[in-house]
Amino acid sequence: MPRQIFQLRISLTRVRPPVWRRVLVPGGYTLDRVHRVVQHAVGWRDCHLHSFEIDGRQYGEPDPDGELPLDDELDVRLDAVVGKGSRFHYTYDFGDWWEHDLVVEDVFTADPEGRYPSCLDGERAGPPEGVGGPSGYQLLLAALADPGHPEHHDMRDWVGDRFDPAAFEAGPVSTLLRRLC
Repeated sequence: MPRQIFQLRISLTRVRPPVWRRVLVPGGYTLDRVHRVVQHAVGWRDCHLHSFEIDGRQYGEPDPDGELPLDDELDVRLDAVVGKGSRFHYTYDFGDWWEHDLVVEDVFTADPEGRYPSCLDGERAGPPEGVGGPSGYQLLLAALADPGHPEHHDMRDWVGDRFDPAAFEAGPVSTLLRRLC
């Protein structure tokens, strides 16, 4: 049976200007692999807890203490819980609370010459980890944009000279996805 490929649009919610990615993911991926795709597509390092919400059910790494009632993401394939037109949510870092809206834009048969997962498109760099969620990211952007801002130099030192919030290139992300997912 030919492999099905899911075209997902991943958008960070409550972040302006918008940060989003369009990725191709095999439908047979379990949700833990989809988690890794989101992590690498946004540019994060998987340092925090996460969960998916699909049709009112929560999926993630089971909590050994049983405090977070999650279904095991290792047991659930993407193609078993969503289809074309489906919308679901992914939350990363329960302290900073990064919410992502994922939309299945298309489902199609894999190109035999294609390499998956891959990133087709996107906009803007992913926010740095530990910045304080969407509100902290807005403060960072304001400080970086204004050399007269009282925190401009501290924030620039913290993120480094190479961080450009407007920059995004799909090619390097695709290479990383194929190597690590």
